[in-house]
Amino acid sequence: MTVKEFALPDLGEGLTESEIVEWHVAVGDLVTLNQPIAEVETAKAIVSLPSPVAGKISALHAEPGATVQVGTRIVTFELDGGSGGVDAPDAGGATADASAGAESAKADGGDTAPAPEAAPERNSVLVGYGPAVESGKRPTRKPRGARAASAEAVTATVAETAQATEPKAAAEPAAETAPATAPAPAATPAEARTKTTPPVRKLAADRGVDLTQLTGTGPDGIITRDDVLSAAEQPSEQAQSGEDTAAGTSGQSPRGALAGTRARETRTPIKSVRKATAAAMVASAFTAPHVTEFLTIDVTRTVELVAKLKAKGTAASVLSVVAKALCIGVARNPSLNSRWDADANEIVEFGYINLGIAVATPRGLMVPNLKDADAMSLADLTEAIGDLARNARASKATPASLNGGTISITNVGVFGIDAGTPILNPGEAAILAMGAVRKMPWEHHGDIALRDIMTLSLSFDHRLVDGEQGARFLTDVGSILNDPGTVLTMV
Repeated sequence: MTVKEFALPDLGEGLTESEIVEWHVAVGDLVTLNQPIAEVETAKAIVSLPSPVAGKISALHAEPGATVQVGTRIVTFELDGGSGGVDAPDAGGATADASAGAESAKADGGDTAPAPEAAPERNSVLVGYGPAVESGKRPTRKPRGARAASAEAVTATVAETAQATEPKAAAEPAAETAPATAPAPAATPAEARTKTTPPVRKLAADRGVDLTQLTGTGPDGIITRDDVLSAAEQPSEQAQSGEDTAAGTSGQSPRGALAGTRARETRTPIKSVRKATAAAMVASAFTAPHVTEFLTIDVTRTVELVAKLKAKGTAASVLSVVAKALCIGVARNPSLNSRWDADANEIVEFGYINLGIAVATPRGLMVPNLKDADAMSLADLTEAIGDLARNARASKATPASLNGGTISITNVGVFGIDAGTPILNPGEAAILAMGAVRKMPWEHHGDIALRDIMTLSLSFDHRLVDGEQGARFLTDVGSILNDPGTVLTMV
């Protein structure tokens, strides 16, 4: 029996750490080569981590929610007859250092799988590593509920086996041997009684829901996401079910009913997307001198155009029209699509547009971008923007889609906001914010009429863009939205 330890690999883009979101396996599970064993969250996206070998899970060294440095050991495998594994830690509990773990991860390139007689076919893998395999079959992935039930079944089996083989052993020695086979996560007795998945547990913590007070509606009584959301919508009932530990007294706070249903303080670790966003925004705000210009326009004809296109079965939205107008405006004002390269002491002007679309997601603000958006038709832009937003909200945005943007749009109008001063995405010269479309009295053909009105806010890097250039760009975009036919005079 050979033991192989697997360290968290470098997932690319220069990232140094990742958070373990969810394990798809448990101690004792048999896994195949390239089988997804975990989901890890970087500052950019959630990535599925495949197994580098085929074998048995001997130990998991990080709990869901833990932030792990690249090169840190996270899984130990048991291999039958393998020869390329790393020796197991000694009885004293000594572990390989991070650098040794990283070298082990890089060396997993084919020493563990038996070499077939013919030249093996190399399967594509999820994070850029993986040895050759004999079969092209892809491992099936269990549903979340089945994985949770499987993990509990394995735990129960291990416990029964221990009792059968050592019937005279006392409870204390059994507890001492448990960490050797499965590092038990620190859990209170109340938490141990709850059956759910790590993402649902995190959701409950974010919403302030006590899982021990819930009855699961999922398979085998597993607490589901819907159970947590339903409980979160009934804060008054939860407040009455226990003591007001935040205030130190039971009953309602003197400051009112709302204060009585909330903790006095809630602390959330700063990590993943929020941490990366904060660092990027601080760097942008204190590096690029921001200037913001505003333009309020009548977009009635744009709204009518979108309605006509939809009636004809053509994909269209106000956002996609703004995106198309931006691309045309950039062609006439290229300084808006540039970057300040301090290292080379140069201004880089792009001949293409990778259009960033700011998306509010459960993980925080993300700005994936559409590559070569200037080459897309209006219908293509509409579909691509929709796909981009859905992938970002579902945590499926790839690191490639989150890098390489040249200019961005943020649609604050969907939140009922009229205007703002958006902060530049680092490395970009401009960002355009589109406000809410509102019916307002407006001058029209010398009279007052009820029209669709929108405010555009353009923030730009004053090192790259002069006030005149920003104003001309904003005017071009506004002219197209005011009268889409104007585009014929611009291209």
